[in-house]
Amino acid sequence: MARTEYYDDPDAPEPNSMVVAASAVVTDEEGRILLQRRRDNDLWALPGGGMEMSDSLPGTAVREAKEETGLDVEITGLVGTYTDPRHVIAYTDGEVRRQFNVCFTARVVGGQLAISDESTELRFVSPEDLDELPMHHTQRLRIRHFLEHHGRPYLG
Repeated sequence: MARTEYYDDPDAPEPNSMVVAASAVVTDEEGRILLQRRRDNDLWALPGGGMEMSDSLPGTAVREAKEETGLDVEITGLVGTYTDPRHVIAYTDGEVRRQFNVCFTARVVGGQLAISDESTELRFVSPEDLDELPMHHTQRLRIRHFLEHHGRPYLG
């Protein structure tokens, strides 16, 4: 199923669902950030996804990282909350969602890097190489907030 992301677009379809989601900025010992190239839109993104009824938000980030990358991660902090109503995601099955995302920081504690059915490529990327990757600006915003090392999480 393909997806199209809209931001501040008057031609975006009206949302018909609200999804609570979590993502994680997973870093390695060298400070590189784990990214996946999404199969549904061919853009690079942080691992993450929707919360299930049995999940906590940090648990969602841990589960999604495992499902999408094969790695076991441990949550180490909070980047911020991302709730901008101008960001709309439309899927080919008719769902048009607003997404409430909480972005965490995490470190690898085990597992093996493995591509899932949701991605075509996985890579730890140096911060200086991020600009060359095609990525939705909402993902770049989360990464930028992480790299700026604010004393408090972003609330938006």
